[in-house]
Amino acid sequence: MIKRILEDKIGERLFKKKAIVLLGPRQVGKTTLLKRLGVSADSVVWLNGDELDVHTLMASINQGNVKMLMGNKNVLVIDEAQRIEDIGIKLKIIIDNYPAIQVIATGSSAFDLANRINEPLTGRKWEYQLFPLSFEEMVQHHGLLDEQRLVKQRLVFGYYPEVVTHPGEEIERLKLLTSSYLYKDVLQWERIHKSDKLNRLLQALALQIGSQVSYLELAQICGLDSKTVEKYICLLEQAFVIFRLGSFSRNQRNELKSSRKIYFVDNGVRNALISNYNPVELRNDVGALWENFILSERYKFNEYHQHYCSSYFWRTVSQQEIDYLEEYNGKLHAYEFKWNASKTVKAPRAFLNAYPDSSFEVITPETMYAFIMKMP
Repeated sequence: MIKRILEDKIGERLFKKKAIVLLGPRQVGKTTLLKRLGVSADSVVWLNGDELDVHTLMASINQGNVKMLMGNKNVLVIDEAQRIEDIGIKLKIIIDNYPAIQVIATGSSAFDLANRINEPLTGRKWEYQLFPLSFEEMVQHHGLLDEQRLVKQRLVFGYYPEVVTHPGEEIERLKLLTSSYLYKDVLQWERIHKSDKLNRLLQALALQIGSQVSYLELAQICGLDSKTVEKYICLLEQAFVIFRLGSFSRNQRNELKSSRKIYFVDNGVRNALISNYNPVELRNDVGALWENFILSERYKFNEYHQHYCSSYFWRTVSQQEIDYLEEYNGKLHAYEFKWNASKTVKAPRAFLNAYPDSSFEVITPETMYAFIMKMP
């Protein structure tokens, strides 16, 4: 069994008189993680917010009948808690009146669950985000050398637990994962009936990773208006399918100021959307795959280790570009991602002139470990 980084972090927070909120996309192992926390199964009441009778049960929860729900058990787990109306208020009632009960809520929608609990549970919760498996977790599982040897496979099939733990069945598992089930929350939030246009948008985004995206251009491709495209992209980000990277500018006249790139949280999902499972040796998009992979792994690491930084890409109107910037401790750290380590890359002169105190590194398969695991 692959140990998740959050297991120890969450385990240390149990029974501290606060709720634990675990967010993350569907099928990344939230339920499995909670079952491994060392809490006896006999002490847990486990509810699923996707089930109608759970909605009815929670609708009647008040200070007086919590004990009837819990009996002699002291852990309440609510999966997909965003489905339950007024969930934040319900959890507040339990936390305030039954401090010996450990409340744990999971959700695959940051938009729904986070918005519904933030105000009622102010000062009453620990919040964590779980991703697909990470390079760091797999290194801890079977060692650096073994995981480095699997990087080409990860570029194609990604890190979803279901995919990683069923070698030889990757394509079948990814097809199931990227059916409408993965986007269930997006489709239901806004009662989106045009799922074909959502799929078209996802495919267009998959083909543009590493490139600047235009909402207007995407709208024309998908047959939607640009405002709807922007809304769908926000929802997909809240469902942990994609994440955005904005452009960096300090008001230099030649810098792009409002551009954006969009990446997928998992390479396997990206490749499944365009039905391309070819090995990296047979692909013409390996540079984009490498960039997406490295950025998603850095994204996971920063989140898991509370490395608070601002993240950007940099580009000028004359198309000088740097793939990735992090700003922390008052300094800029610039990175270029290259799959081919033999290529010589230098920082653009315009960038060095504008930001002479910044650092610059080229990240290749040989140097990826030091970058992904880099702390200030």
